[in-house]
Amino acid sequence: MSLRPIPKRLLVCYAQPDAFAPLTRVILAKMGYRIFFTEELADVPSSLSSGRPDLRLVDERRIGEVPDEEPDEAPVPIVLLSGRHGVTGADSRIVAAVRRPAGLHELYRVIQEVLEETPRSTPRVATHLPAHCRRDGREWRASLLSLSENGCLIRSPEPLALGTQLEVSFPLPKTGTVVTEAEVAYQLVPDVGLVFHSTPAQSRASIAAYVTASLNA
Repeated sequence: MSLRPIPKRLLVCYAQPDAFAPLTRVILAKMGYRIFFTEELADVPSSLSSGRPDLRLVDERRIGEVPDEEPDEAPVPIVLLSGRHGVTGADSRIVAAVRRPAGLHELYRVIQEVLEETPRSTPRVATHLPAHCRRDGREWRASLLSLSENGCLIRSPEPLALGTQLEVSFPLPKTGTVVTEAEVAYQLVPDVGLVFHSTPAQSRASIAAYVTASLNA
């Protein structure tokens, strides 16, 4: 769950802009996943145009426009931008489907699963937020260094062993304080990574909104 270098991926899209929720393409580009519509391919930077697309995003109504690969080429995987019924055909190139208009979090998770060796289910941002920890009747302050909907990285003056269960709270701008149970899942010396447990739905929504806004800043 550490912050990893931004990948450079080329995603080619056979769809109209309204197939994506607002800001989805903008934020994904900031995270290293550039989405180019077919009519924009002439403008692809040389750093991305040396090979074939890593992924194709295709409106189900335009699947017939996708070119066939050469006989000796592996097919480029396709994520279908579909209606509520998802994948209904037998095209072996289709590896996933996301309902139109495709939102950031849904599309990010699918892209991670398809392209990355160690996929991350939710986006993460670096932060500089105060945190408050509680365990066994003791309380102390910590610093929250990065945050996703599923967990965070903190710097704690108190030693925390792997597997430790605790309560952590932190303020989010425009939202208020998030309080959730967590478990120490890994060390990134001198810091520790927490995985959230039993987080209220509203708190998860607040974290997701904060992450999205931070990525778009």
